[in-house]
Amino acid sequence: MPFLIKKWPTRSQWRHFFKVLKKKERILLLILTILFISSSATLITRFYLQNTEEQPAQGGTYTEGIIGQPRFINPIYANSDPDRDLTELIFSGLMKYDQNLQVVPDLVQGYEVEEEGKVYKFYLKEDILWQDETPLTADDIVFTIKTIQDPEYKSPFQANWVGIEVEKINDHAVKFILRKPYNAFLENCTVKILPKHIWQDVPPSNFVFDKHNLEPIGSGPYQIKETKQEKNDRIKSITLKKNPLYHGQKPYISEIKFNFFETEKDLIKSAQQKKIKGLALSPSIFKELSEKSFAFSKWQDYHISLPRYFAVFFNPTKSDVLEQKEIRVALNHATNKKQIVQEILGLSDASLTLDKTIVDSPILPKVYGFNLPETIYEYDSEKSKTILEEAGFQDKNNDGIRENSEKTFAFQFTKDLRLESSGTEVEELQKCLAKFPDVYPEGEVTTYFGKKTEQAVINFQEKYKEEILEPWNFTEGTGQVSRTTRSKLNEVCFTNLDTDQPLTITLTTVDQPELVAVAEELKKQWAEIGILVEIDKLSVSELEQNVIKPREYEALLFGEVLGAIPDLFPFWHSTQKIDPGLNLAIYQNQQADKLLEDIRKSSDIISTTEKLNQFQNVLINDAPVVFLYCPEYIYSVSKDIKGINTNKITEPSKRFIGIETWYIKTKRVWK
Repeated sequence: MPFLIKKWPTRSQWRHFFKVLKKKERILLLILTILFISSSATLITRFYLQNTEEQPAQGGTYTEGIIGQPRFINPIYANSDPDRDLTELIFSGLMKYDQNLQVVPDLVQGYEVEEEGKVYKFYLKEDILWQDETPLTADDIVFTIKTIQDPEYKSPFQANWVGIEVEKINDHAVKFILRKPYNAFLENCTVKILPKHIWQDVPPSNFVFDKHNLEPIGSGPYQIKETKQEKNDRIKSITLKKNPLYHGQKPYISEIKFNFFETEKDLIKSAQQKKIKGLALSPSIFKELSEKSFAFSKWQDYHISLPRYFAVFFNPTKSDVLEQKEIRVALNHATNKKQIVQEILGLSDASLTLDKTIVDSPILPKVYGFNLPETIYEYDSEKSKTILEEAGFQDKNNDGIRENSEKTFAFQFTKDLRLESSGTEVEELQKCLAKFPDVYPEGEVTTYFGKKTEQAVINFQEKYKEEILEPWNFTEGTGQVSRTTRSKLNEVCFTNLDTDQPLTITLTTVDQPELVAVAEELKKQWAEIGILVEIDKLSVSELEQNVIKPREYEALLFGEVLGAIPDLFPFWHSTQKIDPGLNLAIYQNQQADKLLEDIRKSSDIISTTEKLNQFQNVLINDAPVVFLYCPEYIYSVSKDIKGINTNKITEPSKRFIGIETWYIKTKRVWK
């Protein structure tokens, strides 16, 4: 029997297919069809997911909130947070930090170190362009460094380049010549470079007023797209876009927008309203928000370590009390650092964070990985009291403040006096100096400190140079009446009387909530051992100009910032006691000086580490300071922003290290 071949149903026949099926058959067919489609989709999706991977994609806008206003988006002036943040993204340096805080090439393809660390040669990458398409050459490098070095431009970074010569080798190579080997010099070379063709015709007097301070031309990963200002000329926001000419890895995020606020309250409100996707919080504000169970939905908090610390620096040249090591040691033992960190920074529930935050050494062993110092001044108020008792300080009148019975003068000079000073103490000074015809032949008493009085003070200082000048290695009189001169004047001019001197210290700090709170806590803790503390709160500018530069303080609550390579020379060497040095404790120790000098010269990691450990032990034994804490940088960012992989930076603007790897959008690609 022949095989019958039936035709495939026609389209019209298919239309009647469901009509010939019974109701149960139609339902069953529908179920089977749905199962087939869903299982096929599942298999296809699974296959796709197993054979592809998610990767960052181009696009998206990241909006961050910042407190303050940009003024100088300029590498030689950028010294505020808004300026540094923008400069970090718009400009490039010879070197830069990577995400492990190592100093690596940026504009250069390589470098050489010669003459035992005294000569550095850098070789630029080929075909690097400024954002206006002008070639970047060695001339730009030389121009930037010489501009920073020139005192007429008043760059805050001038001190970093003192004694360093820069020379052009050719259009793509430069040479730096150092007076002495300096193992942290590569960090200097992370300074961002200015375009010579934009700035070379701007005189120093107009540099700070030039429009390019807010309309910069750089060579970094981003460039200015738009600046929005309010009617009062206050800058409301600045939007950056990707620089298509960037010499490095192009970033994924298309635009970064900065919104500028006057207060943290306004900043937080903007975050709550989802107008921004990132912000930095002070530890005190973070603590306050945490206590209120406040949380931004879909946000991530990054706790980033910074090589900086806060401490109380003692100035023995302004306080007879703090000149005594016993008092300084007693104050160290009387300081409950854990309580300060818990109460002020709000880290009571994080013991591991507490361990990282409390500081006992200027080399920050827990940041850099060094050994802890041999001596750690543990909190022990009873030990402090015993030390003070043995030093002769007792609470004789039961008022809670210790006194020390010592000789003083019926009248005594208590203030520093200099040219143009006036008042009763100047009058007494002139009367005193007039007793010595060889010192003050004019003998005029006017209550005004003029040129004649200044010369008389110089004569007096040189008359008693062994007691006044030689201890400070001065060979000539200064004409200023400070502690050593004042002490000698009191000795030779006035009658001695016996009296009880209360144990008091004036603690000076910045008028900023966190530091004022720390100062108040120290006042309370030190009062428990019988020391009266008076707090002097000043603005940052007043503190820097009128207090820190002339070293006019007894005790200073302040912070110091280190780099990726811990260079302690500017902070502790005896040559740095005078501004622009940063030796705020007026510390002087020959052994410490020698160690610091050797550390700067050494390129051997093992030797450097050993000598840093030796130095910290020498310093802490002298107790010139009370080390307090190393605050974390808290950076809160929407979880929409991915690719952030930073846990240690040198300063807040360096949170943008690795900005090229940040992303918002994603895509899937075949493996």
